[in-house]
Amino acid sequence: MTIMTFVYLVAGIALLVAGAEVLVRGAAKLAAQLGIPPLIIGLTVVAFGTSAPETAVSVQAAVEGSGDLAIGNVVGSNIANVLLILGLTALVAPLLVSRQLIRLDVPIMIGASLLTFALAWDGQLGKIDGAILFAGIIAYTAFLIYYSRRDANSAADANDEFAKEFGDTKSKKPNAWLINLSLIVVGLVLLVVGSNFLVEGAITLARALGISELVIGLTVVAVGTSLPELATSLLAAFKGERDIAVGNIVGSNIFNLLCVLGLSALVAPLPINVSANALAFDFPVMIGVALACLPIFFAGYCINRWEGLLFLAYYVAYTAYLITSSTGQAFATTLSHAMLGYVIPLTAVSLIVIVGRAWKKQRNQEYAK
Repeated sequence: MTIMTFVYLVAGIALLVAGAEVLVRGAAKLAAQLGIPPLIIGLTVVAFGTSAPETAVSVQAAVEGSGDLAIGNVVGSNIANVLLILGLTALVAPLLVSRQLIRLDVPIMIGASLLTFALAWDGQLGKIDGAILFAGIIAYTAFLIYYSRRDANSAADANDEFAKEFGDTKSKKPNAWLINLSLIVVGLVLLVVGSNFLVEGAITLARALGISELVIGLTVVAVGTSLPELATSLLAAFKGERDIAVGNIVGSNIFNLLCVLGLSALVAPLPINVSANALAFDFPVMIGVALACLPIFFAGYCINRWEGLLFLAYYVAYTAYLITSSTGQAFATTLSHAMLGYVIPLTAVSLIVIVGRAWKKQRNQEYAK
């Protein structure tokens, strides 16, 4: 392992973040010029943009036969999105959660997690599995577009948010479409080059440290490709747009599972192998994290600072377990027993109590009316 390994990693992450930013801006402005409603742009183009690094890295890894890296990137990103990014964002400011998110998007995120786990249960994700997942993102996007068109208020809000984020698109500039098209091309080039750098650096680092590609994908690569989501959520929290911070994470997780893994399985020359370790530990953790969102989001429709701190503590424990277990340290067994025997059961009981109190409070409010 040389200094160039770290240069590849840093350069890859930087190019992925820059590429996603350029791609989103170019595609969103071009779509607006073509008369596509801003809300639809936000649900499709912007959602793709924040998950573009995951897409580029996982597809590149799948084509090169590094299935563990492709799987680890998606699963690790979904875990990091909730535990790390929402945890950090909630520490900045308590996050509001919309009712639509709880009733629609979080259950879909849970369903997508369970579907992916079921398809991967045989140890592989083949082209049929990829087609099923990719069909899911098409259906989800089509439903969101139909659903959003029925809500005039949401459309108005989306228009305002789009204007703030991308500026006034009504002004006509000479050759504006050519400039925006050029931004899209530049963004795609940056994503391709960045994904090549990051995959190459991650594989070299894994081999040099004697750590599996799965662990590198679940940690270094997952956090690196989640930087656009981190920047978006933190910026939204600082601006007071706290519902956007949560929606960004949930939407990205759905997109990662259905589109990124689906597309990766479709373009891979051979079925993507899913390791036994991922099926036994990492997939269940991802599903557990998704399930934990529902009661926490439901209780008061808000993520408080102490809940954000709890998310962060879990992510630190999860990462520590991955690193210690991959290096063969005995501490990993102790940590695993502590998590399974004490921390997780206590958290589950706490979540049940929180939901019970929230349900009782709502019932009392209904009776008072």
